[in-house]
Amino acid sequence: MAKRVLTTESGAPVADNQNSATAGVGGPILLQDQHLLEKLARFNRERIPERVVHARGSGAYGYFEVTDDVTGFTRADFLSEVGKRTETFIRFSTVADSLGGADAVRDPRGFALKFYTNEGNYDLVGNNTPVFFIKDPIKFPDFIHSQKRDPFTGKQEPDNVWDFWGHSPEATHQVTWLMGDRGIPASYRHMNGFGSHTYQWTNAEGAAFFVKYHFKTNQGVRSLSSEQAAELVGKDANSHQTDLLQAIERGVNPSWTLHVQVMPAADAADYRFNPFDLTKVWPHADYPLQRVGRLVLDRNPDNVFAEVEQAAFSPNNFVPGIGPSPDKMLQGRLFAYADAHRYRLGVNHTQLPVNSPKAAEADNYGRDGLHATRYGSRHDKNYEPNSYAGPAQTDAALGAPLAIHGWTGTYETAAHVKDDDFFQAGELYRLMSEDEKGRLVANIAGGLSQVTRDDVIEKNLAHFHAADADYGKRVEEAVRALRED
Repeated sequence: MAKRVLTTESGAPVADNQNSATAGVGGPILLQDQHLLEKLARFNRERIPERVVHARGSGAYGYFEVTDDVTGFTRADFLSEVGKRTETFIRFSTVADSLGGADAVRDPRGFALKFYTNEGNYDLVGNNTPVFFIKDPIKFPDFIHSQKRDPFTGKQEPDNVWDFWGHSPEATHQVTWLMGDRGIPASYRHMNGFGSHTYQWTNAEGAAFFVKYHFKTNQGVRSLSSEQAAELVGKDANSHQTDLLQAIERGVNPSWTLHVQVMPAADAADYRFNPFDLTKVWPHADYPLQRVGRLVLDRNPDNVFAEVEQAAFSPNNFVPGIGPSPDKMLQGRLFAYADAHRYRLGVNHTQLPVNSPKAAEADNYGRDGLHATRYGSRHDKNYEPNSYAGPAQTDAALGAPLAIHGWTGTYETAAHVKDDDFFQAGELYRLMSEDEKGRLVANIAGGLSQVTRDDVIEKNLAHFHAADADYGKRVEEAVRALRED
């Protein structure tokens, strides 16, 4: 085998990679040492801006296999027949902390999945919880600011966290999830994933349905107590990355079973609460889970930076038969995610191998920009319409049209019978065992008792009282006890 030769970026062989060129044995370094200057300049530019949220993550490749016929609900080709397989890439992540944070922390987990379909890439960007803290994207920057490091202290502050939640009663449901037993997954393999948002499916006949995605882990749900998590972080801050990497390397391939809830589009207007509200779930009694297929992860990335850090998921990457719903949070993310990638990775981030289509071909009139690698032939035109057989529109909509009516303006929510912010949080609390309730209350009280303002504490206690009288009473008593110590 021929010996590999170290070269510069331009391909020239490097004679000495241990010593810089100097003016004599003890003289100063020479500006003409191109190899030294190139190494230092490149090193200074190795890092790109980390994600504002979901900065810390792990990824893996795999496939999705259809196990059940869902063609009555969608014409998406990758779901068109039982047994069909589609290559996938997934990125798991924590939400609030920076790239240097730990894995085993109390935080929602990102569950972002890219399907490399033969109709283009389909991105499903969800979490390990079926709900979220807010229902309108205009509140998202403020929410994240309250959860991230304080600009003065440089650390997450309970005052900020609970003050925002105290002013956001719709967060009560997700806070109950987060502070409960599933708030710290034992690993990425041992948690469920959810599309969280409501999406639209359209079948071949043009009939529309609204759907919610549920990925149920086949490894079983396993979580950590706060004490177990603290011990694990001390041993291995990269615990979830370690677990995922080693499991796949051993051939223990994690898998999830995908189910969907399906709501005929006509049901939405008269449903008892707004079905597009991200802070609420659809009861399974109303819309049971229907199995679709299984997701299997079987290959680790070769390079974490190139494939995990540069992976870009955009909720607006749809395929024919799948589209958005009027979910306001989803509507905001349709813009925000793609825009974040253009900032972090450049306008041509979709041409990076992990983001480019694999079973389809991107063919459009986007040109130039930083790191452009797609050129076309010398006679291709860069405008449309044209007379030179360039790519043309299909005139076939991705999904069914939505009827829109009403006056423009800013509205808090749609009018539905049970559109309050607390009833589902109360239902979740009442489903818990006594031991689960005890741990939930202790987790909430541990954070809320650190808040320095009494009015912020009272705002949050009012939310728990509104969700369930026993819930509120127990949290209040626990907070009082901790503050008296």
